[in-house]
Amino acid sequence: MTGFGAAEGTVAGAPLRVEIRTVNHRFLNPALRLPADLAALEGDIRDRLRRDFERGHVAVTLRWLGSQRSDSALQLNIDRAREAMARLRELQTAVGISGDISVDLLSRQPDVLALGQREAAAVTWAELEPIVADATADCRAMRRREGQTLAAELRQRLDQIGALAGRVGSRAPERIPRERDRLREAVGQLLDGRPVEESRLMQELGFLAERLDVTEELVRLRAHLGAARHALEQDRPVGKQLGFLAQEIGREINTVGSKANDAEIAHWVVDMKGELEKFREQVENLE
Repeated sequence: MTGFGAAEGTVAGAPLRVEIRTVNHRFLNPALRLPADLAALEGDIRDRLRRDFERGHVAVTLRWLGSQRSDSALQLNIDRAREAMARLRELQTAVGISGDISVDLLSRQPDVLALGQREAAAVTWAELEPIVADATADCRAMRRREGQTLAAELRQRLDQIGALAGRVGSRAPERIPRERDRLREAVGQLLDGRPVEESRLMQELGFLAERLDVTEELVRLRAHLGAARHALEQDRPVGKQLGFLAQEIGREINTVGSKANDAEIAHWVVDMKGELEKFREQVENLE
């Protein structure tokens, strides 16, 4: 599922922004981009993501805002300043120049002022976690809104499959009388006017009816459809459960198709398979 969430806060005295983007993926696949001074907290961030997300490619970016968290700082070298002052005074004496030596002149001497590495304050997970939590909550809220839209679409597909299954259930019993008449006619032609042994004919019709019966398949199919609808009502990740139910629904539809022996039922089976394929595609987008 796609989603975006962001949050900002102050960590170790400096402003920090956390951004989380998610796209569809069968499994949880986190990808983190962190400043070097936060690399030690990567494990804590991954643990938090596993708590908040079940599936999806989750891209997380953390960045310091502004220059408050710069790794470099202007440093004063007192020893070098004293040495430079002494040399400047020697120069005054040597050339006979009087006057004060200004701070501006002293500061421009080599190595008196220089950029150096700042001792950054250590960042703890306790400081960072609330910002990450706010960003994940923001992202999950967007994913939840998308999930509600997907759930409505999935219910529509289930309803279509259920309606088609109802048509199959209504038409299936009509096949037996047709098959009885067809079989009686075929046997009559083979016997060439001789009497038909009714008991044997009824026995064959019984075998045929058993082979064509789709009652159990339709009962299981309706049960799977009901389980899928129930799962969509739950306030928890159900993508994997729906993926399993889609496999079971497909198995029953295929069995009904293999027993169809009827052009109209065969068409409805094809339509059910089309609706199920659309259902499966959307389930891949659901957490």
